[in-house]
Amino acid sequence: MVTDLSRRLLPRALLAAGLLALQGCGTLYVAQAAHGQLQVLAARRPIDRVIADPRTPAAVRAKLEVMREVRQFAVQALHLPDNRSYRSYADIHRPYVVWNVVATPPFSVEPLHWCFPVAGCVAYRGYFKETRAQAFAAKLRARGDDAFVGGVPAYSTLGRFADPILSTMIDYPQADLAAMVFHELAHQLIYVAGDSAFNEAFAETVEQTGLARWLAAHGRSQELARFDAARVHSEAFIALFVRGRERLRRLYAEPLSKPEMQSAKRKILDEISAQVRALETELGVHSGYDDWLAEGLNNAHLASVGTYFDCVPAFEQLLASEGGDLPRFYADVRGLAHGPNRARHAFCARAANKS
Repeated sequence: MVTDLSRRLLPRALLAAGLLALQGCGTLYVAQAAHGQLQVLAARRPIDRVIADPRTPAAVRAKLEVMREVRQFAVQALHLPDNRSYRSYADIHRPYVVWNVVATPPFSVEPLHWCFPVAGCVAYRGYFKETRAQAFAAKLRARGDDAFVGGVPAYSTLGRFADPILSTMIDYPQADLAAMVFHELAHQLIYVAGDSAFNEAFAETVEQTGLARWLAAHGRSQELARFDAARVHSEAFIALFVRGRERLRRLYAEPLSKPEMQSAKRKILDEISAQVRALETELGVHSGYDDWLAEGLNNAHLASVGTYFDCVPAFEQLLASEGGDLPRFYADVRGLAHGPNRARHAFCARAANKS
């Protein structure tokens, strides 16, 4: 339901708690992460106090009243963590809380990873200032990598801090706000250090399931119908990116010269862009990928699609096999999370082969 779909394809679980203890990965990077996290924590106020404050704008008050109910629904109906996260509000006076950099080598659709304590190795690098994210992305591009920078409205510290509802989230529609909260709480429930694709697909599944159940529980049938239609459309666009990514994967395995490879790469990326625009016309909808297409589609964009969605069908099938029972589903996922990497990869691959 999030309006700008390309923003959803950015890892939202920046683990500032781990970055505070980071050693050997750049003092300036550690400092900006620690400073940014402390700023967010210092800006928190209990939601009840913000609602009661006469200076609070009416629109913010209304959203926070809904979020207070959403938080209880997350605990009671979705069995997500009952802790202090998303029970406070922080106005941080900027459009996004963090800007993430996603990158790949020039002839690969596999994202680069950066390794931190607590978080393990993750397929992005986050900055609390856009200028620093852009500068890091520029360095990557200068050495030949593909990269993109995107603003992120929310993130989770995996329960190590009491994460607040942020001003960067508050202007989204109610359903989108609820989806963000469900997604971030899912990260707090189950997280595998070093497996971004598993983590994001699990949280995406909980987000989508939780939102559908929340809308249904409140009799918001029209919104639920729009949600179902938007999801079908979203999956159609994602399928285009996935097919394009696989075309590139096969291309990069060919024994071509660098100029030949670059030319063929650009041709495929341009064709994917054209296919997205054609599908928009066919469906009569806006895809939400304007930023990507305007800056020129690259490997990093397609890699982020994989991080978020490749394993979603596996989780959906697992939830269905448990009759939609979330506690049993969570127990199954914990079993996978505690197992070896190869078991999780096989779990995702089996679902992909069935679809």
